Amino acid sequence: MGDKNGQVVAGGNGEGNRLDQLNSPSDVLIDKETDSLIICDYMNRRVVRWSRRSGTTQGEILINNIVCYGLAMDNQRYLYISDNDKHEVRRYQIGDKNGTIVAGGNGKGAGLNQLNCPYYIFVDQQQT
Repeated sequence: MGDKNGQVVAGGNGEGNRLDQLNSPSDVLIDKETDSLIICDYMNRRVVRWSRRSGTTQGEILINNIVCYGLAMDNQRYLYISDNDKHEVRRYQIGDKNGTIVAGGNGKGAGLNQLNCPYYIFVDQQQT
C-alpha cells in the first residue's frame, strides 16, 4: 500500500465496445483458478474475462446481451449475475451462455418472486 501509481489491468483504451475496451464497468471479481478478472461491462451488455497474466491486451466475452450490474462466484465456481433489464439473477457455469434463473424472472415488482432492478449481489457458502 502507499503506491501512488496504479497499473491498468483491463481496458485502458478509452470507452468503447472492442475487446480491448470497457464501457461503464460496474463490478469485478477475481477468478483465482484461472488467475483472471471477470468484469460486468455494463454499457456493452456483456460479461468479459481478462487474464491477469502480463501481456494480456484484450478480454474474452463470457456472456453477451445481458444488462449486468453485479456478480458473485461461489465455491463451486458458479457465476451469479444480476440483470437490471430482466429483473433477475441468473447462475452460470463458466462457458454456459444461458444460465438458470435463481431469483426474480417474473417481471419488475415487489412480489416475493420478483425483483426491481437488482444491482449488487452476494452469495454465501450455502449458495444463498
